[in-house]
Amino acid sequence: MIAMGASKTPATAGPAKCPTCKGSGEVSRAVYVGRKRRAVGQQTGICLTCLGSGEATD
Repeated sequence: MIAMGASKTPATAGPAKCPTCKGSGEVSRAVYVGRKRRAVGQQTGICLTCLGSGEATD
């Protein structure tokens, strides 16, 4: 007789990722210079939504 095993519950994927930085903890912003406000590059900084943790907050 074959015994039925207990049904396994799916493993949780961990905490939800922050929607703003998508879990990386960093966001990029354009850097503008000059009177005409030309975009010259990107600057990365800490995500203010999750404070760099990468986890979603309530």
